[in-house]
Amino acid sequence: MAREYSITPRRVSRIETPFRRIVTDFPVPQSVPVLTKLQAYEPVAMRGQPPVIWDHAEGFQVYDPWGNKWIDWTSGVLIANAGHGRQEIVDAIVQQASSKLLTNYCFPSEIRMRMVETLAAMLPAPLKKIFLLTTGSETVECAIKLCRTHGMRVGGQSKHVIVSFDKSFHGRTLGSQQAGGIPGLKDWIVNLDPGFAQVPFPDGFRTNDNTFAGFEQALRQLDVRPGDVAGVMLETYQGGSAAFAPPAYMQALRQWCTEHNALLVCDEVQAGFGRTGKLWGFEHYGIVPDLALFGKGLSSSLPISAVAGRADAMDMHPAGSMTSTHTGNPVCCAAALASIELVVKEKLTENARKVGAVLHDRLHELQSRFPQIGRVDGKGLVAGVACVRPGTQEPDGDLAWEVVERCIENGVLMFSPVGFGGATVKIAPPLVINEAAILEGISVLQEVFSEAVNKRTAVA
Repeated sequence: MAREYSITPRRVSRIETPFRRIVTDFPVPQSVPVLTKLQAYEPVAMRGQPPVIWDHAEGFQVYDPWGNKWIDWTSGVLIANAGHGRQEIVDAIVQQASSKLLTNYCFPSEIRMRMVETLAAMLPAPLKKIFLLTTGSETVECAIKLCRTHGMRVGGQSKHVIVSFDKSFHGRTLGSQQAGGIPGLKDWIVNLDPGFAQVPFPDGFRTNDNTFAGFEQALRQLDVRPGDVAGVMLETYQGGSAAFAPPAYMQALRQWCTEHNALLVCDEVQAGFGRTGKLWGFEHYGIVPDLALFGKGLSSSLPISAVAGRADAMDMHPAGSMTSTHTGNPVCCAAALASIELVVKEKLTENARKVGAVLHDRLHELQSRFPQIGRVDGKGLVAGVACVRPGTQEPDGDLAWEVVERCIENGVLMFSPVGFGGATVKIAPPLVINEAAILEGISVLQEVFSEAVNKRTAVA
């Protein structure tokens, strides 16, 4: 559901708390030239996020140039796991930049060695081979390549099918969008690769059958032979809803992939590095995938991503045939190493679990009060609040957008609604957030829902 926010200034009440400060027009009049120039020089596709002009960010708060501040429930779209603007990360970036090693392509460097060694030490076996890249989409493209190469090696040309899940999002490049499960994002491709197949994601909400038998039945309905499957790829939780699959389903899927010599791929780009209350999202399932994909929260700042996998899958391609221009960029590696150290040293995974429990308890209380909340999903410090028309599962994108806009006007920063029908309000604060700020954000969310629901009731 494509929409744009108005750039016309709107009056809001004066709000000032320890965590929020909105004391000017929103957006302030001075912001209009910035927004209009961005619209003049950037494509329309870059629009769509709320017109909050970021000046700087610290911890779990975002500031605009005029002193307004928000509790950040976005993490810059799930990036700032260790918090915004952490001095330790800034220092690491500055120190590396000062060394005058800013890039080295795929030539060896000490800091790239430290980066892959650190990740390999943190991950469970057999995820001990690490390939550094730049974006999450790149990791998905790499996983597709590895799955198909492995499939054809063990089963011939017919073993090339990539199975993924409906409503999933894996990126915006050609392969990643074909692996994704959102039909509207594929219209531009025209000649879709028939070697991609999507099955229902077992969320128990929009897909009622969340048994593994449903997976096997879906393959039969798609005429996909198990022996032709090269890999099964899924987001550890679905980015558009924050929904997890049942652990029993995932354990059966792990066994199925092993039996049919298909690679199991967990896209951890959103889930990794403590976000879900465990260091790796797949730990909630009691499994280890063959390939795991990381990005976003890996550095809490600069663009870096990684594919981790078992050696026989990662070592199939010869030297020089699987590279990327910015592989293991030294400055990005410095940021990532500093961020990982903070996540571990400050026990941010544990904080995500503890503070996340408070978040989810309060969200489920809201759900019990408002039939317009059809579902609350997530774990740790990620949650999806699905807005629906009461008594149905029909998504209410208008309500979701109103909730997001009004929360922003009241000092809680969110990104645009996501998921099915554009009707899920996504909550994903930095992992350094405290319980007091969570409760304040929840109070805003409750007030906004009440206002929006009462307005609809009055109109009806």
